Amino acid sequence: MELSADYLRQKLQRDLEAEHVEVEDTTPNRCATSFRVLVVSAKFEGKPLLQRHRLVNECLAEELPHIHAFEQKTLTPEQWTRERPKRGTPAQP
Repeated sequence: MELSADYLRQKLQRDLEAEHVEVEDTTPNRCATSFRVLVVSAKFEGKPLLQRHRLVNECLAEELPHIHAFEQKTLTPEQWTRERPKRGTPAQP
């Protein structure tokens, strides 16, 4: 398994049926051992933060043992709609 931001993005998007996923390799030399992710999914509706993070962790259960640092932000589509203007992120069609 080759860990990369693209690989993680695709897996999160597919398995969590996410409408938006951002993955950033935050390792200083981009060696794919530290990542920051933002996942927007309807699967997070009605779930507290801990349950949302558990869903992400379950999705990446095979990959997480190879990652040294992992920061995640999980939002529902409604939360993303409210936050997107603050971040300057354009709406997706």
